[in-house]
Amino acid sequence: MRLLAARKKDWALTKEAFETLLASLDSNREHAGHKYENLRHKLIEFFEARGSSVPADYADEVINRVARKVEEGEKVQDLNRYSYGVARLLFMETLRVRRTESLVVDLAPVPQIAANGEELESRRQEQERRLQCLEVCLSKLSAANRAFIVEYYREEKGVKIEQRKRQAEALKLSLNALRLRASRTKAELGDCVNSCISGSRETGIESFITDY
Repeated sequence: MRLLAARKKDWALTKEAFETLLASLDSNREHAGHKYENLRHKLIEFFEARGSSVPADYADEVINRVARKVEEGEKVQDLNRYSYGVARLLFMETLRVRRTESLVVDLAPVPQIAANGEELESRRQEQERRLQCLEVCLSKLSAANRAFIVEYYREEKGVKIEQRKRQAEALKLSLNALRLRASRTKAELGDCVNSCISGSRETGIESFITDY
């Protein structure tokens, strides 16, 4: 998971990027939604077949990478085939990380301890900045969307599937529609957090968030 964390720190899916990705799948919005769900399902199966403990997270990371390339203007003739290529590359990355990290029992603290004090403080400040920006951006969502996205990500992975089924039933949505709504809300948050992070680096986190 540290591999995904490092990637997500560099780029976050935005609403615009997500919409561009959907348009690349099909000009018809409804058809694009179905194709998106089918692609995501196939990617999850790809990582499940290779023994991933978090196949859905890796599938989302592949989609994020593909969306980034499309947003940057890369011409993709076959989005499904391209996505599978990205999935294979990501899988190879995870293998390299596993080889490196298999020597330690607790993976997270060891690299942190090895870093110098200045680097650790920089990481702490960056994490704090991102958490503060996320709180600000959550507060700017409508009450319904804020409650929705918090509930969607509330449970741990072991019970997340059942929790989302209950959420879909409560909202009278299909699971596909629930995931699409979550993706769009997440992309909206991504736009906001990216803007907040950029502004806070220029003006200081406290003054920027006060005015944001």
